[in-house]
Amino acid sequence: MVAEIANRTWSTMPDADINGLASIQTKADQMALDPETLEQLLDTVRRFVRARLVPLEADVAENDRVPVDLINEMRELGLFGLSIPENYGGLGLSVSEEVRVVHELGWTSPAFRSVFGTNVGIGSQGIVIDGTEEQKNAWLPRLATGEVIASFALTEPEAGSDAGSLRTSARRDGDDYVLNGTKRYITNAPHAGIFTVMARTDPDEPGARGVSAFIVERDSPGLSVGTHDKKMGQQGAHTADVVFEDCQVPAANLIGGVEGQGFKTAMKVLDRGRLHMGAIATGIAERLIDESVHYALERQQFGKPIGEFQLVQAMLADSRTEAYASRTMVADAANRFDAGENISTEAACCKLYSTEMVGRVADRAVQIFGGAGYMAEYPIERFYRDVRLLRIYEGTSQIQQIVIARNMLREAANS
Repeated sequence: MVAEIANRTWSTMPDADINGLASIQTKADQMALDPETLEQLLDTVRRFVRARLVPLEADVAENDRVPVDLINEMRELGLFGLSIPENYGGLGLSVSEEVRVVHELGWTSPAFRSVFGTNVGIGSQGIVIDGTEEQKNAWLPRLATGEVIASFALTEPEAGSDAGSLRTSARRDGDDYVLNGTKRYITNAPHAGIFTVMARTDPDEPGARGVSAFIVERDSPGLSVGTHDKKMGQQGAHTADVVFEDCQVPAANLIGGVEGQGFKTAMKVLDRGRLHMGAIATGIAERLIDESVHYALERQQFGKPIGEFQLVQAMLADSRTEAYASRTMVADAANRFDAGENISTEAACCKLYSTEMVGRVADRAVQIFGGAGYMAEYPIERFYRDVRLLRIYEGTSQIQQIVIARNMLREAANS
């Protein structure tokens, strides 16, 4: 089926080079992928991004919508299940494999990755890591195929970076919990079929210790989703408020079946998610560098290409150096994660450095393009706005700094 889609929609690409992910899925029992299979996966994603996604970037931004037929292609390609274990229908990629795929996805508008990003990351991983076997069997296969979209509902109007102060409550009532509260800026909320919701089950327990995690279905009585937000960038990737008003949730939907573990679950999810964010930032930076280099070769000033001017060369060199450092950091932290190390500090370092780095690269790209970089005719202006969000969501840069410093001080005190 994947090969049929490739032949129908990727007409600019040699048929011999399009094998799709179908054969990769049949080799999933070799996870982590053998080198040949991994390269096949990366090549397929790379070609899909360049042939199908890049040409539609401007249309998606203008219409604030990713076409349904394109989302269906993503489903067929298995992109919704990259990180979900093979025995639940996904590809079961290791983190080091996942970040290499995400680098390829970074070559285009982040709105495309957002379509399936929550299924790959924060929407599914709480269930993967801490869910009961019943919860995994009920939801992971449907998340892997993209039949169901998952959202991660942590942020609130008065609780974002300070997740331990969240106010959404979950009161036990027989075989159910009753949830009340509002979640804000929830990615994919307008399209989600389930929400991983952090709520306070013990009002007397301060901070994070009284927080639990729930799987809440969209059609649960008392749940409503607001209209999607108007944002500075990333049109096509939608966020919205999620409101719980005496929302009834079966007790069986308490993730792991244990109260008070929700914050720990969220932190486990965010460590992997921060590496994912570092990888997407690196991929976008590499796209911006490519655009800048080609423009520097073509744009003439004073009778020669601007790429021959040393100050332009300096901007290109700085961007390339920082992108390389970011790619190396993310790869190292991902390998450590796969080896079972605690990489809380390294994950925060990657999120901090990579997302700040892509902001600098985007700024230099605008400068290299000059007036053209400020115009919507070129993609630079759009990427400049899109990447600004990367320093905010899944933990602001300032929160990453706090995590890094506190971990350093704690380790020093215990040594």
